[in-house]
Order: sequence, then structure tokens, then C-alpha cells
Amino acid sequence: MQPMKRTAFLLFLSTIFALFSSHELFLKTDAYFLNSGQSSELYLFNGTFDKSENEITRDRILDARIKGPKYEKRVLDSDYYDKDNVTYLKFAAGGEGTYAAGVSTLPRMIEMTAESFNDYLEHEGLEDIIKKRKEEGSYSSGAKEKYSKHVKMLFQVGDKKTDHFNTVFGYPIEFVPLNNPYELKTGESISFKLLANGKPLANQTVHYSTSMPGKDAHENESSIRTDENGVLKMVPTQAGKWYVAAIFMVKSNEEGLDYESNWATLTFAVK
Repeated sequence: MQPMKRTAFLLFLSTIFALFSSHELFLKTDAYFLNSGQSSELYLFNGTFDKSENEITRDRILDARIKGPKYEKRVLDSDYYDKDNVTYLKFAAGGEGTYAAGVSTLPRMIEMTAESFNDYLEHEGLEDIIKKRKEEGSYSSGAKEKYSKHVKMLFQVGDKKTDHFNTVFGYPIEFVPLNNPYELKTGESISFKLLANGKPLANQTVHYSTSMPGKDAHENESSIRTDENGVLKMVPTQAGKWYVAAIFMVKSNEEGLDYESNWATLTFAVK
């Protein structure tokens, strides 16, 4: 399956949609390569991969963990601090190995006009939802959506590589790497399995990109769909910080709601 460039988003959007669509959540760090015992920080970007628009309040965080060899940290409120629209998470690394970290948020609600909601679906590559809305006659109707975000990242401590890169946190949606990016070089492929409620999510649109000087990573995104086993393969074409991202949306059976979505991102570095 060949990747394709994400469709350019040139439509004029209402203020509420513009704010909503820009707020993807990423778990990142400045130091993806650490020494044993080294103090460091992870941080949450709520906006784009390169710019955070606002902090994440503690009451939104449902589950935050860091896992590595003989190491598991449950993040406490006292481990966080906020600065310049970014939420920081303090920790100290354990022994050598590959580590996985994750943060899951509680759901929030949003209501959009038909135009804004349809533009959002198109922008995110959710063609299946667009098709169903047209088939059922709801394409011209606004929508109420419940959404939550579940983010992960991988970092390396010392030289020893361990299998903690494929840690499953049990989030409603999450990417699970099938090979360790810290064992690979630029130009070598990395595979991921996308899970929704613990099961492989087939035929799901996934976006991926990297930071580039003078350009937001979202401007250079590529898109691909998972195969029948929920697996996708991407090739980091340059060294730096990379991410994969997806939004899984379904019709809601909850009274007063139309849709429920779960957002997932995973970040890692390539030398």
C-alpha cells in the first residue's frame, strides 16, 4: 500500500472548527536518548506537532505511565508543571533499554455545524464517515461528538535495546510498534499495529510526518491506510522526531450524541 500526500486543507473554517482541528495531542521530549538515571522531562503539545496552543489540565488526564526495563512509573500530579502553553512531566530514567510512555485523557464534547463537521472529516481523511453521512441523509446536519486523546512516545536509555517499545497500555486506541525504531537507521522501514479496544483496526487512515526547519510538520504529512491486520509500514526519510497519528470515529449510541472519536499519536526519534 503506497502512501499519499494528505489533501491540502484550503477551505475557510469557522472559528470553533479551526481551534478544534488544530488540537492534536503529542507526547514529546527534547532528549530521546538518555543515560541511566538521568533526569529529564516529557511534555504534552496540544495543538500541532510543532506548536502547543494550551496546557492540559490535570483533571483531563486519566492515565499516565512510563515503562522500561525493571521500571514502571505512574505519573503523579506533583510530577507535572506548566509553562508557555506546554504541560511538562518530570522523571528520572532507570536502567538501559527502550522505554515507552503514554498519556490518556478523559473525553470531552463538541458540537459543530454541518459545514464545519464535514470539512473536519475531509481534512482528517475520514471518508467512510462522509460516505455514511451521505447515504443516511445526515450530511447536511450538524453533529455532536465526544472525543478523547491517547498519546505515546518511545525513547532510548543507554545502548541496550529492549522489547518495551511494543508495550500495550490498553488505551481505547493506540499504536504498537512491531520493530524497534532505535535499532533502525534512516531509510529503513518501521511497522506499527493500530489497536482499537485491543483489536487490530483495519483500513484506518494514518498520518505521519517529521519536524522540518521553517515548516510545520503537518504541512508535509503523508497518509496511508492500515491493512486487514491493522498494520501499517512507514519509512523515516530523514533523522529527527517523527510521529504517526490517527482518529477513529464511530456512530454513538449514547443519547444526545452523534459520534464518538478516539485520537492516537505516537512519537519517536530516528538518528
